[in-house]
Amino acid sequence: MSDRFDCGECKESLYGRKYIQVEDVPHCIPCYDRLYANTCQECKELITHNARELFYEDRHYHEHCFRCFRCDRSLADEPFTSQEEALLCNDCYRNEFSSKCVACDKTIMPGSKKLEYGGSAWHEDCFVCHGCEKPIGGQSFIPDKDDYYCVPCYEGRFTPRCSHCKKVLVTGGVSYKDETWHKECLVCTGCKSPLAGQPFTSQGDTPYCVKCFSSLYTQKCASCNSPITGFGEGKYVSFQDRQWHQPCFKCSHCSVSLVGSGFFPDRDQILCGDCNNDQEDQ
Repeated sequence: MSDRFDCGECKESLYGRKYIQVEDVPHCIPCYDRLYANTCQECKELITHNARELFYEDRHYHEHCFRCFRCDRSLADEPFTSQEEALLCNDCYRNEFSSKCVACDKTIMPGSKKLEYGGSAWHEDCFVCHGCEKPIGGQSFIPDKDDYYCVPCYEGRFTPRCSHCKKVLVTGGVSYKDETWHKECLVCTGCKSPLAGQPFTSQGDTPYCVKCFSSLYTQKCASCNSPITGFGEGKYVSFQDRQWHQPCFKCSHCSVSLVGSGFFPDRDQILCGDCNNDQEDQ
């Protein structure tokens, strides 16, 4: 009596029949297809053992079911693109979904490199600097209306330069006499201390901090001998060749303020009317 040779699933004899072995267990063709065949994504039928099966993104297809969703062209040996779950040949995808390059007005083919900005798209080689006309690629760029510049070209054409060192002002600039300066370049001509963020003045075109300007150029108060500047208590009284801060312009005897009042000079002193009368009576 010969040994039995049966299907591992239905136990029917496999003598004289085709079979497929799975992990050393033989299966008749119907059992193999029922247990192991994948279901076609398109027609929902089994892809039997003798059918050509195509696989894409965890989905299985009969060869004849693997077709363009729009034109029904076979995609078995054609390049294609997936839009959501629909398969499209390149022609249909290009007509329906591909962008057009705003520079050359040609279609940007699926899979080719492109650059997108502000709702527009370019071929990689078409996105060029308006200044040097070299491709910008993945470098930083700066838009100016409808033109685009690489950073060196934009800085060379549009970015202000420091009036002192002539280098590009990127951040932190200050304005002085209708010119722009780096904060660190605008310094007092006398002591070289930074002037940004503090009161300062100038002699001609030369900037000075208040302290240096006062010591070099301002008049001294005849009373306190401090400089009379345009900062803080800047108002002053002038008489002949002498000047006083307004708070310092007071009677040399009784210290009453003489601002807006009559006064009497007495050599180096100034007197109110009462003190002048007292002095005359003596």
